[in-house]
Amino acid sequence: MTTTADGERVLTTEGYCAADEERWAPEPPKSPSRTAFQRDRARLIHSSALRRLGGKSQILVAGTDDFARTRLTHTLEVAQIGRQIGALLGCDPDVVDCACLAHDLGHPPFGHNGERALAAIAKDIGGFEGNAQTLRLLTRLEPKIFLPDGRSAGVNLTRAALDAAVKYPWTLREAAAHPKGERSVKFGVYPDDEPVFHWLKQGAPEASTPMECQVMDLSDDIAYSVHDIEDAIATGTLNPVALADNRIVDRVVESARAWYGRQWDPDLLLAAVLRLRDGQLLPGRFDGSRQALAQLKNMTSALIGRFAGSVESATRQRYGTGPLTRYAAHVVVPDRTRYEILALKGMSVYFVMAPREREPFHEQEQRIVTDLVDVLMADSPRPSDALETVFLDDWRQASNDDERLRVAIDQVASLTDGSAATLHSILC
Repeated sequence: MTTTADGERVLTTEGYCAADEERWAPEPPKSPSRTAFQRDRARLIHSSALRRLGGKSQILVAGTDDFARTRLTHTLEVAQIGRQIGALLGCDPDVVDCACLAHDLGHPPFGHNGERALAAIAKDIGGFEGNAQTLRLLTRLEPKIFLPDGRSAGVNLTRAALDAAVKYPWTLREAAAHPKGERSVKFGVYPDDEPVFHWLKQGAPEASTPMECQVMDLSDDIAYSVHDIEDAIATGTLNPVALADNRIVDRVVESARAWYGRQWDPDLLLAAVLRLRDGQLLPGRFDGSRQALAQLKNMTSALIGRFAGSVESATRQRYGTGPLTRYAAHVVVPDRTRYEILALKGMSVYFVMAPREREPFHEQEQRIVTDLVDVLMADSPRPSDALETVFLDDWRQASNDDERLRVAIDQVASLTDGSAATLHSILC
């Protein structure tokens, strides 16, 4: 381990080099009491973008149920799982933690519902995607550090931490070559954020993600597949008794493939659902008692341990011992584990997510998001009275309506569910 000119410690003995710890904007020297990655994590913990996740929906609308998760509680659970798996594989836990803490920062109000509304509005200016918005927040919108020319560098994370947060390393224009599933187009970079993207990807294989990002992606999958089922059972949306009906099981399989892609083998997916059901990995009934809640919590722990253990075993079998960092390896997820995770997602789709899309407030949420963007753009090029001061400089520096539309989208995407609804009631 050595100390760089800026006073931050470099973890050379743990699989990282000085280039991994470079920052986009130069910063004055600091005390060497913390590593660069520890500073990265602290910046995210103290960010306003992270705090706002407490008011953004996960599956159920934020604030409608005291038990169900918000984006913030989901993020903290992803970070805990990520640190656990990262430690098993020899990644720096703070780099993985940064990726996990950042992974949902770009989500707009009303979850994927709001995301689809903004994507339709932004289709001609590079699109909208929560992951691309995350990169924009980290490198531009969240106030912390500025470049010498006066432009914001966001929280100015190290290259390793920022790279770990970019789940889909391509633009909307390039996304067709990297399909994720049938439901939506995933990408991680807007056209005007490409300069920092090219900086963070220096020396990296094209269209690839580092180990720490792969651990984050897996931890996200594990967290929402397991915890969404926990929420659904605890709130009565999913009655475990229903899974005893093989017709319901068949519908779960079909829902998963309709939602996540036809590339998933239906027979393997059915086998995974039956393993979870018949192997007593899911509760047979739930009555809301303290004992039932404890059983439900133990179910989540057992499933997380099952998935993490299988990944550690398979990855270590391929790559051996020692730190597995950055682009030195790939996370190995056994097919059985991948299908079991998807089986849980399919249950969430069938019992929670698909029915929710048919509810009346689904269209109302999209209308709120669309109306707010319209209000902000109504007097362009003059800034709207509703434009927040923090976005005013961005608006003034914009040279055309396309650039001003991106500023309006940035503001609406930053809102919580509650603040979006309140602002809409005032303005519209």
